[in-house]
Amino acid sequence: MSVRSSHDPSVRSLAVFGAELRECRRRANVTQERLAEITQFSRSMLAFVERGERTPTRDLAQRCDDALSAGGDLVRLWTRLTRDASPRWFRGWLEIEQEAHTLHTWEPLVVPGLLQTEDYARTIIRGEAGITAAQVEKAVFARMERQRIFAREAPPMLWAVIDEGVLNRPVGGNDVMRDQVRRLLEAVETPYIGIQVVPTALGVTTGLLGGFVIAQTPDSPDTVYIESATHGQVSNRPGDVKVIQSSYDTVRAEAQPQPGSIELIREAEKRWT
Repeated sequence: MSVRSSHDPSVRSLAVFGAELRECRRRANVTQERLAEITQFSRSMLAFVERGERTPTRDLAQRCDDALSAGGDLVRLWTRLTRDASPRWFRGWLEIEQEAHTLHTWEPLVVPGLLQTEDYARTIIRGEAGITAAQVEKAVFARMERQRIFAREAPPMLWAVIDEGVLNRPVGGNDVMRDQVRRLLEAVETPYIGIQVVPTALGVTTGLLGGFVIAQTPDSPDTVYIESATHGQVSNRPGDVKVIQSSYDTVRAEAQPQPGSIELIREAEKRWT
């Protein structure tokens, strides 16, 4: 599919990245076979990427950039590609998320995106009405790449509060849920991720209408992302931020402290095993 014939921004970006990779390779006078040897990616994979038929990983973009002395151009294009794989209304939030030093999130229905496994994310995204298989894979790719913020030298602090129902909802079956719950247990072992669970038995109703995230960035007012059935809303209006912060404080006050929350997660792991 050509760049001009597609109305999908992520498809256009794939084509642009492929064309730029091919041009960088031509300027460096490097064959696909030689680039495959240098980068340790197969020639067929590189051919798919150059034709805009496969989404490159950041590792592929970085290795090609280094091998072809592209000066960071391929990595910058890859960053744009990742952004374009997300809905237009979500892209502004991605920039805020990248800049944040602290994120506070509440999720009443599903595991927060930054903590989802690939299979769990794929199952959730596949449930969107009218979405194609290709769109699913692009969205999964974008979600997994967002999680790379925790691989940075100075990752943000994530405080996640979830409803206990999230641990019991059968998303994708036993294997998917077992791996997802184990992912949560691994996450809380890191010094920059905290997870608290609001027990279902408490009957807390605050926040049940939708999840949200509060981002704290250096030298900027707090910004909130509010989920809805059709698309999210990003706002730094003081009134919106105040309401969301009050809701977060309420649900977090009802949540189990982290040791008790970890026990609830471990119980869920046993149920899914």
